This record gives sequence, C-alpha cells and structure tokens, in this order.
Amino acid sequence: MTSLENHPLLDNINLPSDLRLLPEEELVSLAHELRDFLISSVSKSGGHLSAGLGTVELTIALHYVFDTPNDKLIWDVGHQAYPHKILTGRKDKISTIRQKDGITPFVTRSESEYDAFGVGHSSTSISAALGMAIAAAINNEKKRTVAIIGDGGITGGMAFEALNHAGALDANLLVILNDNDMSISPNVGALKNHLAKILSGKLYTTVKEGSKKVMSNMPSVWELARRTEEHIKGMVIPGTLFEELGFNYIGPIDGHDLPTLVQTLANLKDLQGPQFLHVVTQKGKGYSPAEADPVGYHGVSTFDPSKENLPKKAPSAPTYTEVFGQWLCDIATENDKVVGITPAMREGSGMVEFEQLHPTRYFDVGIAEQHAVTLAAGMACEGLKPVVAIYSTFLQRGYDQLIHDVALQNLPVLFAIDRAGLVGPDGPTHSGSYDYSYLRCLPNMVIMAPADENECRQMLTTGIQYNGPSAVRYPRGKGPGTKVDATFGTIEIGRAIQLRAGNKVALLAFGSTVTPALEVAEKLDATVINMRFVKPLDEEMIRNIASTHNVIFTLEENVVKGGAGSAINEFINEENLNIHVFNIGLPDLNLEHGSREELIEEAGLNADGIKRSIEQHLKTLSKA
Repeated sequence: MTSLENHPLLDNINLPSDLRLLPEEELVSLAHELRDFLISSVSKSGGHLSAGLGTVELTIALHYVFDTPNDKLIWDVGHQAYPHKILTGRKDKISTIRQKDGITPFVTRSESEYDAFGVGHSSTSISAALGMAIAAAINNEKKRTVAIIGDGGITGGMAFEALNHAGALDANLLVILNDNDMSISPNVGALKNHLAKILSGKLYTTVKEGSKKVMSNMPSVWELARRTEEHIKGMVIPGTLFEELGFNYIGPIDGHDLPTLVQTLANLKDLQGPQFLHVVTQKGKGYSPAEADPVGYHGVSTFDPSKENLPKKAPSAPTYTEVFGQWLCDIATENDKVVGITPAMREGSGMVEFEQLHPTRYFDVGIAEQHAVTLAAGMACEGLKPVVAIYSTFLQRGYDQLIHDVALQNLPVLFAIDRAGLVGPDGPTHSGSYDYSYLRCLPNMVIMAPADENECRQMLTTGIQYNGPSAVRYPRGKGPGTKVDATFGTIEIGRAIQLRAGNKVALLAFGSTVTPALEVAEKLDATVINMRFVKPLDEEMIRNIASTHNVIFTLEENVVKGGAGSAINEFINEENLNIHVFNIGLPDLNLEHGSREELIEEAGLNADGIKRSIEQHLKTLSKA
C-alpha cells in the first residue's frame, strides 16, 4: 500500500454526521484514506492492526447508513473497532491508544456516546444488542440495533445462546457476521470449516423478503440429491443454520465492496424482525505484510510501515509464557498422557511449538472457555493429564465449569494461568486481578505463585503430578531473570521458604511481589518469606513468623479483598495469633490502561510504593 500524502476527506470528518454529508461515490476514496491513516497511527503507537484493517469499509458503511449514536452499534470483539474510534471523534487521539491517560484499546461506554456497550471479551455483542433492541421496543423508540461479531467471536457459545433467543422474538435486531476466518490464532471448529467450504466453492446468495433466490454456479440435480441428508440437518448453505434459528439471512457478501455494503445495509435498515448479514472480509486488508501475516500483525509494537516485516526482537531472557511453552513441550515428550488445551490463544499462551511437536495432543477449542474447562475435566476422567493454558481474565468465563466440573469432582486438571495481575496496555478488561480470590475458595484446589522463572517450571511439574485440580499463576512478561533448570524438579505442596532474615517486620510475599519485597527488606531490615502457595498456606511458617515478629505485611498482585492476604488474615484470626497484619495489593478499583510498569507504580506495588505503604503503617502503629 502506498501511503497517501494527506487525507483530504478524512481530515474533514470529525463525527459520523460529517461522514453522512459525503456523496456515496466518495466513500471508496475515504476508505483508502482511513486505512492509510490507521496503518500510520498504529505504526507509531502500537496496538491492534489486522482486525481493524479488515473492517474499514464495513465501519464506513455502518456509520453512513445508520443514525449513530441514536442507532446502536455493538462491536464484538473490540479489536475490530479502531476505524470506528477514528470516525467517532477520536481521530486526533488515536496515537495515544493503549497509553496511560490515552484513549482505551477497546470500546468503552465512558469514552464516547458512540460506544454503546463496553467490550474486551468476545461473544457478548448479540446478547447486549438484543437487550437494547428489546428496550427500544418497550420504550417505543425508533432505534436500530446492530451487533457486529467477528474475529472468531461466533465460536463462543454465548453467541449462539443469544441467537437462539433472538430468533424467537420479534425485536428489530441486525447481526452482522464479519467472517474473516480468524480469531487471534487461526479460527477453528466445524462451523468455520463448513463456512470455508461454502465460500471457497459455490456461492449462494439468498434474499427471503423479496421471495427471490439467486444461485451462481448452481450444482447439478445429482449433486443436490447427494446433499439431501446434509440439507435436512440444516447445513447445505451457511444461511440455513441461521434461518433455522429464526433470522432472515442475507449473504455472504464481499465486506470490502462499499457500494454493495451501503445498498444492502440500507435495505436491511427498513426490515422488521431479526436480520442476519454475513460479510466476508480479509484480516489485514490493504496492507500486504498484514495480509500475509494477520496473526503477527494482530497486536503490534511500533514498526516501520514501509518495511515488509515487523522488527525482530533482540534475544533476551525468556518470558513466563515462554517458560511455560518450553515446559509443556518437555513434559509432553516425557509423558504421553499430557495434553494441551487453549481457547484460541495459541500464540499468546506459548503453545506454537507444542502444536508442532504434539499435534494430536493439542486442542484449540476456539473462543469457548467454558468448553475448554469441561473438555479438560472429561479428559482427566479417562486418565489423561490435561493442561489448560488460559489468561486469568479469560478463566473468569469458565468459572462455573471450574467449580462444578473440576473442583467438585476433584479432577487432576492443571491450569497454567497467564497474564495474572496487571497486564498494561489492554486495560482492566484484560487484567487478571481476581484469580487468587476466586480460586482459593474452591475445595481441593492447589494455587501456586512463582517468584521467578525456575520456580514457575518447578510449580508446573508439581501441578501435573498432583492428583487434583491445581493452578500456576504467573504475570505477563519477564521475571527477575533466574536461570531455568531443564529438569523436572518439584516443590513440596504448601511449603514456603524464607529468603531473608530481618528484625520485627516480616514481608509475606506472593509471586511477582517477592522481588520488590527483597529490595524493600534491605532498606527496612525486614524478613522476607516467599509464600509460593496461596492454597494451602504454610501454616507452620505463619505461626513461626507471628511468634518472632511484631508485624506482618502481606504482598500480592491481586485485589486485597478476598486475596492471598485475606487468607493469612483468616488463619491468624482462627489461631488467635497475637500480631498486627496489613495487606498490600491491588486497590478496590479498576486501574485503566498504561504500561505494566506504570500500572504497578500506580497501584503502589513497586519497591518504592511498598516501602512507602509499610512506613505509613508503621508510623500509625507507633502512635497507637
């Protein structure tokens, strides 16, 4: 793509009302300008690129046809919405996206009246849009509601629950499937495979309202006869499935053909009842490097758009994700019962090499976290050793299955929980701030928090050998740089270790807070305990500390309420131990986006913040 010297059309568009003043014949030129502006902006700021490049024409057409913000656009997932942000008053701020005090990386209600519903996790748009459509009918308001689901969001079960409900109602809801054949990792599943067959072969376009059917390259009678059984099951054309759910299905149509998009949306705008528009787009459209590598360009750091490849990362110490990925490959080679499961996060969870080495034991279930957990439970019942690689914030979506299908049955499923604590630029929708709290209340669950990379590998090995549910919870990015022992060492369950002996003050640190705790302890002459286990706690260690120190400070990168510190409070209260305890962790509020380091500082969990908090508490105690 050749960069434009300027953007004469886009420069004059600050809101969708400006867009609707353009003659329709100028929209294609605007799309070129918008795509160029998006590439230029993201190359400077970093962010999500491929998905937004694929929705440029669709975004223009939606805001051109519909009366936004009165008409509601519900985006799913938020990766698609950068062009939407640019056209809705945030063009001049797009360079600040994902940066501290800049605009948010996803659609956020508090940021703009054009952001009708907040989104960070996928497969929610149809449910939310249906709720709004019902509300419009009850309130007798002339509004149209549109859900745009794509980037693999249709693979989530919640999307089909909403479709099933919507089809039984008479709400004026338009669902647009942005079929770009991708989630973040390449899309998976039978539905995706079926659609791919249809779109790569015969193209069927059905328009029910006018009782008109157009079939290009229509197969022979014998071919149709061969497909009779499939037709009865509702799987001859992609529209049959959605029509059976009660929708008027239109498509597939080319999602980059602006005139067709505008005309189709204008026609659908006046139709009553649930409508389903299937558009086919290309992730990374218009920028050849992103077209060739849509996964690599899904989320990018700053780059030079004139070059064909993203900058190579300099060799460095492994991240926690990479430590997990290497361990999984090693343990699966050692034990043929080990299987790996991910909900559409192969790259993010470090499972690319595992898929290549052990393809028959690798399972990407799509954006279906609930299914991922219960699938693992079923495998565990039959003697396999399932490892569920999942982000902390995504495990929240499978919580009922975690309780009912794993914990209650005491099944040996290991959860490798990535992105625990503050994640940084993706903001609060992706922060893993709650997993200590929601995991430690579950009977039979062992919860481990590594202080460094080698401890992470040892804990993963400990978890895979434990005959019950376990979790190893580690943060995004790198640890302190500890060398990893390639053997399969384990840790005694429930055993903490003392890293430094001090005087009167004890710091009981969990996971990522151990390193700053050691730094603070040198200045305050404090004892440091690497607790290692959130559950079970090392009760003997806590009793010993309580008998030899005056005050305990618990440190964790989790919300204080219900977290690891709360577990220590409960034990000290039950044992009636005579010692002051203060909990330091994440505050009871949503920290917005910024770099991980900036957010750690804002939360007061860096060394300076921890030291300051301890000194304030000690000062208060001295006055008591």
